[in-house]
Amino acid sequence: MHKLLTDQPGKKLFLLGNEAIARGAIEAGVAFTTTYPGTPSSEISLNFFQIMQETDLYFEYSTNEKVALEVASAAANSEVRTMCIMKHVGMNVAADALMTLAYVGVKSGLVIVSSDDPYMFSSQNEQDNRYYGKLSGLPVLEPSSVAEAKDMVAYAFDLSEKLQEPVIFRTTTRLNHSTAPVILGEIKQRIIKGDFTKDPFNYVTVPAVSRKLHVKLLENIEKAVKISESSKYNFTVGSGTWGIICNGVSYNYVLDAVKDLNIEDKVKILRIGFSHPMPEAVIKSFLKPCQKVLIVEEGEPYMEEAVKAFAQEEGLALTIKGKGERLFSRLYEFDPGLVRQCLAIYLGVPYSPPVLPDLSDVPEIPQRPPNLCAGCSHRATFYAVKKAGEGMETICPTDIGCYTLGFLPPLSMGDFVICMGSSVGTACGFSRATDKKVIAFIGDSTFFHSGIPGLINAVFNRHNFTLIILDNGTTAMTGHQPHPGVNMEKLNYDGYGQVSIEAVVKAVGVPHVTVIRPYRIKKSITAIKDALNYEGVSVIISRETCSLYAKGLKMARGKPFFVSEKCKNHRDCINGLACPAFFIEDERVKIDPAVCMGCSVCAQICPENAIVPLKEIT
Repeated sequence: MHKLLTDQPGKKLFLLGNEAIARGAIEAGVAFTTTYPGTPSSEISLNFFQIMQETDLYFEYSTNEKVALEVASAAANSEVRTMCIMKHVGMNVAADALMTLAYVGVKSGLVIVSSDDPYMFSSQNEQDNRYYGKLSGLPVLEPSSVAEAKDMVAYAFDLSEKLQEPVIFRTTTRLNHSTAPVILGEIKQRIIKGDFTKDPFNYVTVPAVSRKLHVKLLENIEKAVKISESSKYNFTVGSGTWGIICNGVSYNYVLDAVKDLNIEDKVKILRIGFSHPMPEAVIKSFLKPCQKVLIVEEGEPYMEEAVKAFAQEEGLALTIKGKGERLFSRLYEFDPGLVRQCLAIYLGVPYSPPVLPDLSDVPEIPQRPPNLCAGCSHRATFYAVKKAGEGMETICPTDIGCYTLGFLPPLSMGDFVICMGSSVGTACGFSRATDKKVIAFIGDSTFFHSGIPGLINAVFNRHNFTLIILDNGTTAMTGHQPHPGVNMEKLNYDGYGQVSIEAVVKAVGVPHVTVIRPYRIKKSITAIKDALNYEGVSVIISRETCSLYAKGLKMARGKPFFVSEKCKNHRDCINGLACPAFFIEDERVKIDPAVCMGCSVCAQICPENAIVPLKEIT
């Protein structure tokens, strides 16, 4: 039995933040779950995927976040408790549905998990999705701890049903990926089937209907304000004339800093967990006795702007700061040391930072830049494309996935990326605006997510570029989740279809389509040259299973290779491929047999044929 199905109220489990969120949804009686995987939210979905195999919970990996929210909105309006999970940039994809769904509302609880990523550990930006609450008019909840995240999910479902609106449940990487003890609660019975009552004059958002629904949304926002004012997740601790307003994980840093600075008797703290709509009366009441207030929030000055506006409305003259010189930045994550330092500076408290140890006699730690895995088929593809394009002036827009790392030397295959699917759309622009050969890269999961419309655009407008679809049979970057092109029978799951990338590409009218096996270097280079020389839209589908995924499926692995005495130390293997299985010892190239996946790509490019299979691993 899956541990998150443990039906022992009061039992304590050590859970990852994402596991706690999933458990909270299970306790709340969630029956329908949708997602497009994205770090730092991926483990929530993984747990639902596993739980689905043991229960009547419905879960799906949707094609993209917009589709995931559309599917979820239908379920929630069929009286089924639903959760939709995505990372912060996924909200941009889902926003088209989100904005009007706020008008339409829901009949049963719909919680939308948005996992923000301060410091961009695995993302292309640091956007602060609290603003989606303001933009859409939907409530936003923000937990501060793993345990609170579990409990707050049930509150989110209840709030959604009370307002008959979706609720945005905003987390950050630090909470998603922290681990802490959680006390289990009772599991509410799931209602897996509901009913949809036709009501087109409230559901079909033609202008006449939407005008009426916007009025309803504004009324719901007023109701949400009153609920926020009395919410148990907006609370004050301590007393004093110095005020601190904080949210999320910053609350924990503030508690530690106040204690470390020995100012507990001088400071009172307002923790905001229900952050949209902001509890206006609570904040104004908090501000009145304060001499000065500091806003501690990662990301944008979301609370700071609101608090300053509330102070102005009340005619309060106290100093309120948050972002600014010598205080908090809009950049990156906070940490306990930073919060302690900013509090001391702003409040004028004596503070001596810890003395850093003298490390002058310690050798510098070697840098370990991100790299494609040993045996990664993307490396072979990039190498073949680079060879096929020698002598050409090229522009290589790339996309979001493991293969983004191809922009690093020595492969240097990646010149431009802004979002999922953008490689195809930007290839259209580059091909028209320049005379250079455009070679775009996109992964299989990303192609299904948002690459197809750009390709249709290219065919219709007769653009001239080559698209390389890197088909490694999984959504590799976020943890090997399935996508519409995956053969689910390999994972021992039935009841799924499988969409052929080749059939889709041909169906939209691409005139030049070739499938290659990238480990076959010479044949791949020849095929890619033909595609590059074609005038118009050409597509190469580079098909080879992700090496880590194949290992997990216990697929046959090639024998590892070693560098024989024939080697003349030209280092074409290292300089051309940079496979992490290579290392230098005594100024000679060697291969770590425990890391080598046996793809044989390096053996094919060695000018002396010095790289050969290892017969035995001793």
